[in-house]
This record gives sequence, structure tokens and C-alpha cells, in this order.
Amino acid sequence: MGDEITHSNFQASDFENFNRCLKAETRLLGKWFQEGAFSDRVPVCGLEMEAWLIDARALPAPVNREFLEKMNNPLVVPELAKFNVELNVDPAELHGKAFSRLFNGLQRTWNDCQRVAAGLDTRLVMVGILPSVSQQDLTLVNMSEMKRYRALNEQVLRLREGKPLMLDIHGREHLNILHHDVMLESATTSLQLHLKVAVGDAVRYYNAAQIVSAPLVAASANSPYLFGKDLWDETRIPLFEQSVEVGGFAGASRGPVRRVSFGTGYVKESLFECFVENEQHFPVLLPIAFDEPERQMRHLRLHNGTIWRWNRPLIGYDDDGTPHLRIEHRVLPGGPTVVDSIASAAFFYGLVHALATRDVAPEYQLPFATARDNFYAAAHHGLDAHITWLDGRKLPMQTLLLDQLIPLARYGLGLLDIDSEDRDLYLGIVRDRIRNACTGASWQRAWVTRRSRDMQALTEAYYERQQSGLPVHEWDT
Repeated sequence: MGDEITHSNFQASDFENFNRCLKAETRLLGKWFQEGAFSDRVPVCGLEMEAWLIDARALPAPVNREFLEKMNNPLVVPELAKFNVELNVDPAELHGKAFSRLFNGLQRTWNDCQRVAAGLDTRLVMVGILPSVSQQDLTLVNMSEMKRYRALNEQVLRLREGKPLMLDIHGREHLNILHHDVMLESATTSLQLHLKVAVGDAVRYYNAAQIVSAPLVAASANSPYLFGKDLWDETRIPLFEQSVEVGGFAGASRGPVRRVSFGTGYVKESLFECFVENEQHFPVLLPIAFDEPERQMRHLRLHNGTIWRWNRPLIGYDDDGTPHLRIEHRVLPGGPTVVDSIASAAFFYGLVHALATRDVAPEYQLPFATARDNFYAAAHHGLDAHITWLDGRKLPMQTLLLDQLIPLARYGLGLLDIDSEDRDLYLGIVRDRIRNACTGASWQRAWVTRRSRDMQALTEAYYERQQSGLPVHEWDT
């Protein structure tokens, strides 16, 4: 979805041509998997951070075009809404001081963004859902000025036969509204982690990423409020799933295979299974014609970019043109701070590596349906969730994290030869966050309990503490 397109008015022939190219590229990708034709320069980690531009009143500021022009930095790019941007960092080899390198890269870009935003009388905030955003902000007037986003909106509504999107979230309170475009998606801002893996190990890492999604989202939740309603700890999960609710071929908008989902099962033989599912089960949304060699996989990668599994396989290329495999872990919200984000990343990479390299594959111990149930329970209830782990026991999330998973992540980082100071610093932040039961979500709720349910005031208080750079468990309320 990162490429701009030249037009958004599509004919039947456009879909026919795109599907023909998609089939051909999927066949070629199948050969690559059979031949093992992927980069072995692994493991490598990277991340993307989505953020909000806000004004002096702590409301969304739809000025990303002016902001990006002044930034003039290829690492900072537009998002769906005019009040969102995405920050990227250069990938790092996953050993030594990898997390210090990620932190320094993200903090440097964040500081540059803050400076440029100040010149536009705006500010930058990283959070899963901006507390002060209203439904009236999420309209096509505030959609970024790029044809690909207009086309996405048109095609989603076409597949839904013009029916509005229904947002129905039961949490601590209940939110039920209708919305007439895809701009609800822009309220969900995330930290997306990338892990480049070898083709022979990809199945184990992908399934491990699915299994760890539950503890990761519970330990990092930062999206309790939407339109003033107190909902899930990570409301971003149901919001995103319902904001682009378009199914597969077996019924279009109400099909059994959804475009935003936890997936349909573990991978069995190779990640190629996901791309076969893409081609066979999901209608094309953006039938753009690319005049490039088949091996660039432009049609296949664009189609994959319109299917938002919470753990998504990606095809990319090394600097020398060798194709590579990445796993994109999409469950984490933005923020609360740069150091919190890198701590959550360290927890993910350590935990997923420890599980992926076990003698017994964890997917043999935990049924996929249980992993999926764990994920939604953790997103809903955060650290108060109870989930079933590999031994079949149901445990309180906080206990599981402190007693088993943080030590396991430390072990995994040791296997990766991560510098001991990096391990101690970043996993120590996760440990203290969990021990104090103070995620971004719980801090926001505590502030509201002590002060008021004024979402602009909450956003302002959150921004002020974010500016300190302290991890969220050290914030006062």
C-alpha cells in the first residue's frame, strides 16, 4: 500500500489484467519457495511507528502534507489521514546492540519531527488511539491527498455494495455507530515490527509470532478510549477489524475470511500458503497495472498490502536484489514513548526467537483456536486477562508474563547474542511496566479516574508526560 497510483477509476479489464499478473507472480513465488531462492542474511529487525499531529487544543491537526514537505525525509511518510504520519528506521542486524541502534534511529527521527511540527504550531503524539479524536474528524475531507487512499475507500464500499460500516464494540462500555467510509481505520495507529527470517525457519517464526500476539498486546496496550467511550484495553484491534470489514470471495462483505483478522490457521509447510490464500480467497481491491518484471512481484505485494493479518508475511528485496522474507507483527499500538516502544520490540524479538527455536514446536502444544482466543482476550482485558498457555493451564496474564515469558524472552535474546546491557535495560522496562500494572491503557484510565473524562485534557496530559521520555510506568497521574 506504500506506492502512489495514477488513477482510481477502474474497469473490468483492469481487474482481469491484475488477476492474470497476480496468478503469474504467485506461481513464480511458489517456485522460489521450492528452490529456497531467498536471502540468508538473517535475522534482521526493523520497525514502523505511526503517529498523530495535534494542534494547541490537543485535537487532530490535518496538516501532514505541509509537515512532510518541511521534513523532506524518506523515513517519514504519509498515512491514511491528514493528521497521521509514519516514522521508519533503518533495519538492524538482530545481535549486539540492535535495540540501542533502533532506539537511537527512532529517537533521532522523532526529535526531528517534533522540531518541524513546532514550526507549524502542531505537535506529534504516539498512541494507539488519540483520546481526543471524534467521529467528525474521520471524514474524507481529512483523507490524505493520495489517489491510492481514495481508490481503497471506493473499492471497499463497492464490495460492501454501498452498505455503511458498522462499528459495534462491547467493552467496559458499549459503542455502536455507523460510518460511511474507511476513515475509521485512520484512528488506529500502531508500532509494526519486522523480522527478516530464513525460508527454512519461516514457518516456526510465523507461528511463534501468532502465539506471542496475546502476551505482547496485553503488555503494551495503549488504546482504551474511542469517542469518549471506555472499551477494550487495546480497542485498536476491534476498531481496525471493523473499519475495513470486507470478506473473501464467499460472500464479499460478509465472507468467512476477513481482510483484517488473526488469520485462518497456523502455517504448515511454508509462508507460501498465505500468498495462495491471498490469491484464492480475497478479491482484488486496487487493480493497478505495473510495467515491471514479474520477479518484482508488484501485483502480488500490492494485493498482500490490502490484506491486514495481525501477523503478515512480506516479500522484500536485499540491496543486491535478492528476494527476502519478513514477518510483520502488527498487534502493538503506538507509544507511549520511544523507549517503551523499543522495550516492547525487544520483548517480541526475544520471545518469538525463544519459541521458534524450541525442540518441540509450540504450535503442536497450543491449538490455533486457543491462540486466537488468547489474542482477543488479551486485547480486551489487557493484564487482567486469563489465557491458556503451552502446558494447557489457564493463567493470569500478569503472572504468566512475570514468571515465564519475560525470563523466556531474556533467554531468547541471549541466543541472539544481544548485548547484555540492552537486554537488561529494555526487558527491565517491560518487567517494571507489568509489575506495576501500568501500561498506556491503565495509565489513561487512572488519569480519568482521578481527574475527569475530558478527552482533550487527557490527550494534553499524555502528551506532556510523553515529552519527558520516561517509560509509562514512571508517569504520575
